[in-house]
Amino acid sequence: MSVLIVIPARYASTRYPGKPLVPLTGATGEKRSLVERSWRAACSVQGVDRVVVATDDDRIKQAAEAFGAEVVMTSETCANGTERCAEAHAALGGGYEIVVNLQGDAPLTPHWFVEDLVAGLRAAPGMGLATPVLRCNGETLNSLLADRKAGRVGGTTAVFAADHSALYFSKEVVPYCGHTYGDGENTPVFHHVGVYAYRPDALAAYPDWDTGPLEQLEGLEQLRFLENGRKVLCVEVEARGREFWELNNPEDVPRLEAMMKKMGHE
Repeated sequence: MSVLIVIPARYASTRYPGKPLVPLTGATGEKRSLVERSWRAACSVQGVDRVVVATDDDRIKQAAEAFGAEVVMTSETCANGTERCAEAHAALGGGYEIVVNLQGDAPLTPHWFVEDLVAGLRAAPGMGLATPVLRCNGETLNSLLADRKAGRVGGTTAVFAADHSALYFSKEVVPYCGHTYGDGENTPVFHHVGVYAYRPDALAAYPDWDTGPLEQLEGLEQLRFLENGRKVLCVEVEARGREFWELNNPEDVPRLEAMMKKMGHE
């Protein structure tokens, strides 16, 4: 099955304008932009036929082409990364059997997260969309709770049924658990990893659906699938000792840089 990875990159972010071009310092002291680090993460995934950056901004286009990325220009009307992926796939002529949306704010996404995601979707022919979830340890859960207590929107959490079909995604920490966990303890909370794998028919249908109240309230694009009665497969992935975090706020920059230094990311 042919696989396309699209990295949607928007300059005019409400919470963090210019986020794709924010420089991040790696373990060697070299600075690379967020979008370049996300592109490098995408290029490390095995079994992928093509990787493109999809943007509506010339500044991002020029920066991406300068580090060697293929760029697809999309319209300014794309409401989110899924709509941008749908437009990019159509602009490329379609034909890919799986389209992966590797959002440009997750440069620490390990290659096996995407590989396991694609494998999970292939094994579930009744699903049009799959997304990874990572069980939180106490340290990650406490970071999520600290963000919410400080009034920041940090990571997204997911709850799912016994067949791993999603029940809900939220920027709140769900499910509620009153227990305090140690840093290394497993918890019942799953961190949603902002990567999606779509079958082309589900991706093409998405922009024609109205934005529902839950998507509007949470600001989470994947809720449009649930609000339109489409199942979303949650594929549990393993950290294998790697730390994972997304760049959602300026305060996340030093956290990501510390993680890169610890893991030896250049």
